[in-house]
Amino acid sequence: MPVASYGSGQVWPRPVPTIGDATTAAERAADPSGWALSAADGAALENVVRARRDIRRFRADAVPDRLIRHILAAAHQAPSVGHSQPWRFVIVRDPETRIRAAVMADQARLAQAVLMDPESGRHLLDLDLEGIREAPVGVVVCCDRRTPPEGVLGRATYADADMWSCACAIQNLWLTARAAGLGVGWVTLFEPPMLASLVGAPPGVDTLGWLCIGWPDERPPDPGLERRGWSVRQPLEEVLFTERWPAYEPPAPVSHLAPPIQAAVVAARDTGDDLLTPTGSLGVLDRAIDKVLAVRPPGFDQGVLVLAAADHPIAAHGVSAYEPKVTAVVAEAALAGTSVGAVAASSVGLSIQVVDAGVDVPQRGAVHLRPIEPKGDLVSADGLAASDVERLLEGGMDLGRTAGAGGIVALGEIGVGNTSVAAALAAGLLGVDPDGLIGIGAGSDSTVVAAKRKAVSAALARVRTGLVPLEPRAALRALGGGELAVLTGVVLGAATSGAVVVMDGMATSVAALAALRMEPAVASHLIAGQRSREVGHGAVLRALGVEPLLDLRLRSGEGLGAVLAVGLLKSAFDVRRLSARTRP
Repeated sequence: MPVASYGSGQVWPRPVPTIGDATTAAERAADPSGWALSAADGAALENVVRARRDIRRFRADAVPDRLIRHILAAAHQAPSVGHSQPWRFVIVRDPETRIRAAVMADQARLAQAVLMDPESGRHLLDLDLEGIREAPVGVVVCCDRRTPPEGVLGRATYADADMWSCACAIQNLWLTARAAGLGVGWVTLFEPPMLASLVGAPPGVDTLGWLCIGWPDERPPDPGLERRGWSVRQPLEEVLFTERWPAYEPPAPVSHLAPPIQAAVVAARDTGDDLLTPTGSLGVLDRAIDKVLAVRPPGFDQGVLVLAAADHPIAAHGVSAYEPKVTAVVAEAALAGTSVGAVAASSVGLSIQVVDAGVDVPQRGAVHLRPIEPKGDLVSADGLAASDVERLLEGGMDLGRTAGAGGIVALGEIGVGNTSVAAALAAGLLGVDPDGLIGIGAGSDSTVVAAKRKAVSAALARVRTGLVPLEPRAALRALGGGELAVLTGVVLGAATSGAVVVMDGMATSVAALAALRMEPAVASHLIAGQRSREVGHGAVLRALGVEPLLDLRLRSGEGLGAVLAVGLLKSAFDVRRLSARTRP
């Protein structure tokens, strides 16, 4: 078969276009990677992509108009379906408009928190939306969708591709702003029609949220939601599939203490029956007052904050954002009367009793109820020796009896790493998986939370087989710490003296749970001062059968929540005692 011949063999100069792509197929074949940016430009781009952050705090300094135009020009370079360029940018600087937007976001945040699981909802409420008020510039990104999808190349099959195009524009803006040192926060906690109305967007134009733009008042090294323990970035392997989605498999299915007599309970409730207000109008406070009066009819006029401090070897496993020496520093401040808990206690008329239950640096001026035997890290050895558990319980009971003379005992604790100890002890007492009890503690991030999960899981695996509740003394020995053993004794002793015990956060509530397992009638003496930010605190409070007076998402420890609740109780007692009465 003859071979075809093309042309005469003479080579002519190639016409080179003055616009468009000037390269030839031969050039592209010879160097397929020739379109790559320089190594320096590629590294710079990678740095910018990795350094992009969602900024929540801003300086008030003005941003030059030229810089705003620069980042919006970058947004306008984004790819768009069918080259439709559906994005529209509304620049907002008016303070009144920004305040109205902030209120809308707050309303939407509260509404969404109710719809989420409790812990995620609490995380959502912690997110800072003040950037809407603080950032000097707001940009509302809108998508003009008034062109029918059938009229835009690529939208007839993927009708929302115009919204994706606008998201690409936001990413361009965000990366360019980051390169210029500007911060951007993308807030989508809005009802879209309300935000559209705020900026006057016509029907058929949808909003994609509010971009806060300004000079950042934070320089986070990691993404904010990772830093806050909301989530961690998944490994690429977990989101990368080859050829097709993997086959779907459904997940595996997952006392010796006498309670108050009935007459005292009824009499306590009756004290609020003739107030000039509907019965039960004080809600949770009414039930708390009734509980106090049932065990102590005169109420209380004095009280003590018992603040127990201890260090924990488990801290060596990276379970805290702070070094162990911080325990001693805070304990010293408490003894000086200047720690957060001590100052709050003084403000509501409580005295303070600091207990050194095993601080690495012994505390002069504190009551010493310290372990004698070596302490274990829970992972490889018991937290306390059996003899120390008994000695600390007895010492705590003596302290609780004395402290309970005034009628009310608030509990507090100090101890780097003790949220991990509390989670382990709670899992042991409740007979549950520890994962649902482990939170971010004070200032931890996702890495620390992972370390806590690993250490606590190892501790539980060491001491039990299956999800079987542990006997309280055995749990304190294997999974407890000095301050938890002391506080357990304080609860028992205070209840014996007829006092009411106001718990603070997760650690004090777990100590109360251990006391409850030893003496069920302790329940009549317990008041939950607060529901803290610790993930497992809610489960512990449910096991105690108590409802918290406060829900302020505190993380401070030191008895602050308990002390604030005591102040609230005092005010509620005044209402019950001094308010107008009705005739029979």
